[in-house]
Amino acid sequence: MSAQQLSDLIRFARHNSPFYQDLYAPLPPHTDRLTDLPVVDQQAFWAANSLHGSRVLTGPLSEATVYKTGGTTGSPKFSVYTRDEWRTFVTAFGQGLVDTGLRPGHRVADLFYAGELYASFLFVLDSLAHAPVDNVRLPIGGAAPPESTLPTLRDLSAQVLAGTTTTLCRLAEQTLSSAVRLDSVELLLFGGEALFDDQRRLLTTAFPRAEVRSVGYASVDAGLLGRPVPGPDARVHRAFTPYSLVEILDDSTDEPVTEPGRPGRVVVTSLFRRLMPIIRYPAGDRAEWTGTGHGHFRILGRAEEGVRVGPVSLYTQDAQDAVAAADTAGQVAGMQLVVRRWDGRDGLVLRLAAAPGRAADGREALASAVVRELETVRPLYPDSVRAGFVHPMSVEWARHRDLAVNPRSGKLVRVLDERPTA
Repeated sequence: MSAQQLSDLIRFARHNSPFYQDLYAPLPPHTDRLTDLPVVDQQAFWAANSLHGSRVLTGPLSEATVYKTGGTTGSPKFSVYTRDEWRTFVTAFGQGLVDTGLRPGHRVADLFYAGELYASFLFVLDSLAHAPVDNVRLPIGGAAPPESTLPTLRDLSAQVLAGTTTTLCRLAEQTLSSAVRLDSVELLLFGGEALFDDQRRLLTTAFPRAEVRSVGYASVDAGLLGRPVPGPDARVHRAFTPYSLVEILDDSTDEPVTEPGRPGRVVVTSLFRRLMPIIRYPAGDRAEWTGTGHGHFRILGRAEEGVRVGPVSLYTQDAQDAVAAADTAGQVAGMQLVVRRWDGRDGLVLRLAAAPGRAADGREALASAVVRELETVRPLYPDSVRAGFVHPMSVEWARHRDLAVNPRSGKLVRVLDERPTA
């Protein structure tokens, strides 16, 4: 959209949304440059955006679909789209599916989650229906158990599987442990959570003929974020021009980052949503410009996905890097951080999912190597152990199917906090 359309959106939100009216009150009346606007504070945004008496909406909730979202705050909130906004959303995302490798006639299994106001299943199904290439849609869903999903996929000769990374990995594990083979599968489209090297190894082992690619980058709260960029790095996307504007802002100053390779937090402005305006809204992820093409950026993970163990802050990316460095033989197929408390101290458990078909020999040595790697990048942890503040880090092995997932979305829960609370 043109700059005039952006300025029109700003004026519309300022005039019709009490939240944006208050947010922009200190600004000159005709402010229309994006960088002159404050970044939305998510806590304030969701506090104002209740379903009854919302101060964010620009009009009455009389024609819309309501979806539930965790946003980036961890607790469910509600996001609304008018029918025209939803049509624009799925049409634009459907156009991006051709960049994933979707070909005319592909049989696509939608394995995302439905119900309880969750959007992903309907969103992907509608995006496929609005894609510019013909396709055959198989609305299976993510709640069906893998042992019944596999025969269905085989009988329908599914060629594309679309689902959360965790769902695809659980299906891969079931494939490797059963006699069912899905030789027709040639494309795996993951979304909703990151794909790590250990998970990629599991998927390529189970589906050796399949390419593994991002289905696209979007969320029900932030809207359109990134269209897949064909290439070896599934983390690279480009903005959905002209439907959204993506910024990467400095973590400390909130100044726009322009140079490639410098990480910052992702902020998005949706140029097609007017009932619930999204203007300079933090998407909850970190990214960097790649410099490989106009508007190309690489997703680096969640902005604050981690946990505090005693005095030590740990991030899931640190643990993933430690596993990648230590696991040269590909014995690990997934990971969770589990925090527990006993005897008056916190302790961190690294729950590692063993890759199917791998012998148990060497796991103890691998566990020790992972702990050493993580303690090297977070030396405050072993220092805190010696000071008696926290328990030593430990490892427990599990099957991938035993890793905890969000029951509503099917996404892997990266951090489990099992500490008792008052």
